Order: sequence, then C-alpha cells, then structure tokens
Amino acid sequence: MSAMLRTAGFVALVVSAVLIGEQRPGFAQSTSFDDTARFLAGMPPSEGSALAPLTQDPAWQQHARYFNSAFGNVDKNQFSKVRAWSSAKLTTPHQVLFYFFSGPDFLYANAFFPNASTYVMVGLEPVGPVPDLLRLPRGSLDDALRHIEGSLSTILTISFFKTHDMRMTLGASSVSGTLPILYVFLARSGKTIHDVTLIKLDDQGVPQPESAPSPPSMKNPAHGVKIVFADEDGREKTLYYFGTNVAGAGFKSSGLEKFCDRLGSGDVFIKSASYLLHGNGFTDVRNFLLQHATLVLQDDTGIPVSYLSSDKWELHPFGRYTGPITMFARNYQPRLTQLFQSGAEPLSFGLGYQWRVLGSNLLLATRTGSGTEPISNQAGASLDGKPLASTNPDDSQPSSAASEPANPATKKASKKAQRQQRANSTVVQQPSFWPFFWGRRY
Repeated sequence: MSAMLRTAGFVALVVSAVLIGEQRPGFAQSTSFDDTARFLAGMPPSEGSALAPLTQDPAWQQHARYFNSAFGNVDKNQFSKVRAWSSAKLTTPHQVLFYFFSGPDFLYANAFFPNASTYVMVGLEPVGPVPDLLRLPRGSLDDALRHIEGSLSTILTISFFKTHDMRMTLGASSVSGTLPILYVFLARSGKTIHDVTLIKLDDQGVPQPESAPSPPSMKNPAHGVKIVFADEDGREKTLYYFGTNVAGAGFKSSGLEKFCDRLGSGDVFIKSASYLLHGNGFTDVRNFLLQHATLVLQDDTGIPVSYLSSDKWELHPFGRYTGPITMFARNYQPRLTQLFQSGAEPLSFGLGYQWRVLGSNLLLATRTGSGTEPISNQAGASLDGKPLASTNPDDSQPSSAASEPANPATKKASKKAQRQQRANSTVVQQPSFWPFFWGRRY
C-alpha cells in the first residue's frame, strides 16, 4: 500500500510540474512550434501536446476568453473590411511583400496581401528567444500571458504598435521579444507553423544560423527569424522578420539591403512609419523601395508623394487626407491634399495615426509601363543556398539599389534619424473611447 501511495504521489508531482511549467526537457521536445503559437494565441494546442494540461490553468482560460473576444471583434469590425477592400483593389498581387517599419504586424500584412508567398518585415524590436513554455519559471505563466495582451492593446484598437509600450511589456516578461507576437498573429490568422529558425545575415545578405560566427567586417548584422508556415489551403509560405536599425548606413551594413535585393521586385506596404522616409536618414531604404516596388500601398507616413512622379506611377487615393497629427505637422504634403481633393474613393475602415474611420487615408501607387521596370531576382541568387525563381520571368537582369550622391551631412543625419526612429513611435494619446476594452480587466 505504501508503495502504491508513493507511486501515486510521484505521478501527481509530475502532473503538477507540467501544470506550473517546471523545466522538463523531455516535455519540451514534444512541443511543436505551432502548438506553442496556438497556446499563446489562446487557442487549444493539438491533441496529445505537452501543453494541453496547461490549458486547464485559469490564467490561460481567461486569456483565451479575452483573445477570442478581442480578435473576434477586430475581425468583424476591421479585418473583414480590409480583406474585402484588398480583394477588390489589389488585383495583381506579387510573391514578395516588403513591409518596413512594421514591428511584428503580420495581421495587416496578411489582411492586405494574403497571396504573398514571402513576407519581409523590419522593425527596431528584437526577435527574442524561441518561446519554450514548458521551461517557464514557476508561477510565471499568468504574467507572460498578461504581457502579451498588453503589447497588443494598440494594434487591436488603433491599428499600429506603440514601440514604447511594446518595449515596456515585451522586455518585462519571461516570454520576450517579437516572436511571441508573430506566433499569436499567425495562429489567429489561421496559419500552421512548420519551422522557426533564428538567423542573422552575412556580408552577402545570406541568412546564417544565429549561432554561426559573423565575418569580421560585419559589426552589426541584421538579426532575425525565419518562419515557415502553411496557409489555410496548405500552401507553404515564409515570413522573415528582422529586428535591426536601418537608419543611415544601417540598411547596407547589416546585410539587409543585399538580402532584400536577392528577392527582386515585390509589393511595398507602409503605415504608421513616423514619416521616417521623408528625411535624409533613410535615403537608402527609400531608394530601394522605389526601385524594387511594383506596387506601393501606404498611408501618408510612407514615401512622400513627390517621389511618385506621374510618368512612372499611377496614383489612386482612398479615404481622407487632412494632414499629419500635430507632432508631425512639418510633414504636411500640399500635393497630397490636391490629389485627394481631385477625387478620392471612400475607405470603410480606419488605420494609421488618423485611425478613425472617416479620417484615415491610403494611397495605392502602381508602377506604369512607362516607368523604370522593377527589379527581378538576380540570376542564380539565393537566400540560403537554394536558387530563387524570378518574380518576373521576362526580366532577369541583376540590380543594385539606387543611391544619392554622398553628402557631408550624412553621418549627422544618420544619428538624428536613429534618434527619431526610436522616439517617434509613441504618437498618440490614449483615446477616450476604444472599440473594446484596453487589456484585460482585473
């Protein structure tokens, strides 16, 4: 009898350890990337997953109820309209999407560009470690889930991240970085994650394992993550997110320019970008996007309309342009006012800094036949040793990003741009009304 009691006690101890997230490597090996993503998203993991017992925790169940409500509301009131607009207006999608200054915002990338096969997202926020929920310290699960909820408050209400808020929440949890957020967005978008690899770029822009030594010439390589996932119809796609500073020479020196150049032409999406492309500090990024874009979809914080000449671009305004919010008043664009007044189509959803439905703007710029042809994949180029198919079979010429003449003030502008990129993300006061409540109430 005593032996049986000892055995029963041992079993109970093991179950308890799982429920509170004790460090047990054997359990961690049986937890898939997709199960982890679903768990963080408040969705049940697969049957038999080592995470399944943790769904009995009241903290997770409350988390699941909150996310079910939050994502249900935002899909009904926002993303269903975005998808309908995209289906009607973005009728010639391309394989590659470049989304700079994105943070981990896969939600809008997927809603506007669901047919892309390769997503390239770039932000200041670091990737962080691959989440291993079964190794969380005792009692930290509730705290980790609450921090994830807090980091998503603004994007689920006013369509963009506030970097300051993200830095405060994601860095204060045992589940840190942007990767948990990407997990949540992928799972809630109906994707199935197949593989996750932490990477960094070498001097040729080729992804290497994060643990690999960098070339001596690479002082600040771009660090990121490669996520291979399947769409709801089973098509396999790839998401690259890089947490790196692309101000000044950073775009080139990090290897990111060469990485993006290997992908050739694609669609470009920009929103809530602090008007960074309006100044001299991000000239390399702006020139790259102008040369490689087949289509640009942006709000007024993106590429200044003065760079989108009518002999190269066909411009279609949507919504209402009333100028920037007060803190960015210097970035007012008179030509954009004229363009919108000449006949803008209505927009049934809001996004960006002017996030209210009747105050938002979008500009769709499509490259015309008379403009410079977008760049296709370089012949023989690859991201990780495997050949890449051209996104344009009729255009296989190699490319290099456009650049402006050297400017003696470039170094000073670069430092100023880096400060601006770090500081300008907190752009609005908390509104008096939210589509649904701000975070979880206790």
